[in-house]
Amino acid sequence: MFKVGVIGCGNMGEAIVKGLIEKSGIKSTDIIVNDINKERQDYIIQKYNTAGADIKKVVNLSEIVFLVVKPKDLDDTLNPVKDTFKENQILVSVLAGVKIQKIKNLVEKPLIVRIMPNTPALIGEGVIGVSFERETEKKEEVINLLKGLGEVFEVKEELLDVITGLSGSGPAYVFTFIDALAQGGVKMGLSYQDSLKMAVQTVLGSAKLLKETSEHPAVLRDKVTSPAGTTIYGLHELEKRNFKDAIISAVEKATERSKELSK
Repeated sequence: MFKVGVIGCGNMGEAIVKGLIEKSGIKSTDIIVNDINKERQDYIIQKYNTAGADIKKVVNLSEIVFLVVKPKDLDDTLNPVKDTFKENQILVSVLAGVKIQKIKNLVEKPLIVRIMPNTPALIGEGVIGVSFERETEKKEEVINLLKGLGEVFEVKEELLDVITGLSGSGPAYVFTFIDALAQGGVKMGLSYQDSLKMAVQTVLGSAKLLKETSEHPAVLRDKVTSPAGTTIYGLHELEKRNFKDAIISAVEKATERSKELSK
């Protein structure tokens, strides 16, 4: 019997395998994987020393199964194995916009857990929203496994759409900001290579400072902002261009789109 089965060996499937081995204390020999792309499956097996098998064996031999396929492939993936699942198993879905009840309609026996990770999970620094089908004594076990991907937040299922809009799409907002910051440096005379390195470190250092001090962002902002100094001039320009409003609206629109896709 394997501790974990992973169905789908794309980027997020690999992130799950890597996180479980490197940060959650799961032995590679306790993981079994499957992917419709056999080359990708073999790559994961060889790189992480996991086992591999057809999908029915993965389901039959695993205590916890991570489902990491595209939402459009849900039915085709689960229908052939819907009678293979057992009552004491856990099925963790990483399918964006696919509600727990829809999965439950296909497979009745396992406990369904739905998660929404973001791409920094690839390096163990993600945000992972998680919702459980029901209260269970296995909750702590699942959350501890997910901590291998980053920081875990348990929420009601309807709030997963908000997490999608904030942290799921959030890396794209941050990457756009970093690029813009770097381009500003280029406009004022720096090379893009140096400017980008400075922008990345500025964002990384600021985020770490905020996390480690636990101070309100406005407090830390004010510590940088001297009277009549350079920062207040820059901040004023951002405010004139509705910077904060644009970010808030981006989270709102992405959340609304996530809700539309889940219907």
